[in-house]
Order: sequence, then structure tokens, then C-alpha cells
Amino acid sequence: MDDIDPIEWLISEAPVPYGEALAVMEGRAAAIRDGNARECIWLLVHPPLFTAGTSAYPAELSNHLGLPFHAAGRGGRSTYHGPGQRIGYVMLDLDRRGRDVRRFVHALEGWIIATLAELGVAAHRAPGRIGIWVGEGPAEAKIAALGLRVKRWVTLHGFAINVAPDLTHFGGIVPCGIAEFGVTSLAALGREMPMARVDDAILTSFASFINTLAKTDKVS
Repeated sequence: MDDIDPIEWLISEAPVPYGEALAVMEGRAAAIRDGNARECIWLLVHPPLFTAGTSAYPAELSNHLGLPFHAAGRGGRSTYHGPGQRIGYVMLDLDRRGRDVRRFVHALEGWIIATLAELGVAAHRAPGRIGIWVGEGPAEAKIAALGLRVKRWVTLHGFAINVAPDLTHFGGIVPCGIAEFGVTSLAALGREMPMARVDDAILTSFASFINTLAKTDKVS
């Protein structure tokens, strides 16, 4: 099956304030649930800020840079967003695609890994750790983060791929609660490229992601 066409793709070139993005995403998810809008993938960038998921600990946020801080309402812990990072908000109806959140998360991880492969970077999952990783041993580092919420079986939030952010900003938190490993980016790995190239890779890899989600009859 191939359901790319019914899904609306939005790309915001200018940074979108976090509160504004949350309001748009919540409204769109509600409209999807009520049958008044198409499913949506929204690619965007945020101004520099920190967000905390529902499992975050206050001690993980030092915020010595004094950046804005937002409670995100998603799963996960603390993370940073800012210019040079491609955010992907994924608003899909799991009533149509299988009410299996674990399958959805696994497929989303695979989508990011496939996207990075399109860009010449070998990435992987790490057992017991959230996110997508590159390298091995002491050089292993996180290159992409995931944070999700499912509301009335519609997904919200999504992923963040580090393209060329200011990596020093991650020093204001313990990213996703994992202090033992560093954070990296495509640029830090010698893969400097325009954001449009990253977006192309995200779209190219999307078909394999969406086709792993089972369509089922709506469950009442």
C-alpha cells in the first residue's frame, strides 16, 4: 500500500515559535480525529529553546544560556531545538494505520535511519537509549531525537534531526536524560548540506515508513 498522496506535507522556512507550533499541531490533530483534515507531516525549525517531556527531571536542565523553556506534553525527557535542526511533526491517524504505538515508534526510528542513509550517514538504534545514534564505543553520539504523543489515536510531535545546529547549546541540558554520550550533527560528521537536501531525503524515505504501518478497519 502507498498512502503518500492523501497526506499533506507542510514545510515552514522561517523559524516557528514553539507555542504557535503546539497550537497548530493540537488543532490539526483534533481535525484529523474528527475527519475534517488530512493527515499531515510538518517540517520546520524552531528558534533556540529547551523543551521538557512528561518524564523530564528538573536537574537535567541547567539552562546557563537563559533560553526559553517549554513543557511539551510529549513523551520523553529534556531536549533542545534550534536553527540548523530539522523538526518533523508527524500527525497520523493510527485508527487507519494500526493501533500499535510500539510499531509506530519502531517505524519512525527506521524512517530516520533510512533518511540518514540517503545522506551518506550510517545510523542505528541503541538498546535502552532513546533516539538515533552514530559511531561506536566512546565516539557514539546522538544525531536525532524522538518525542511522541498519541491523543485519541492521532500522533503528535515527532523527531528532530541535527543537521547543523550549534551543538554547544545542548550543554544546557542532559539530552533525553543520557549524560554518558555526546550529541553530533551531519555538519559535525563532515556532511554539510542545505536543509532542502535533508527534506528530499526525508520524503524519499517516507514510503517505506508509511507502508510498514498496517491499515486496519476502524476500531470502535
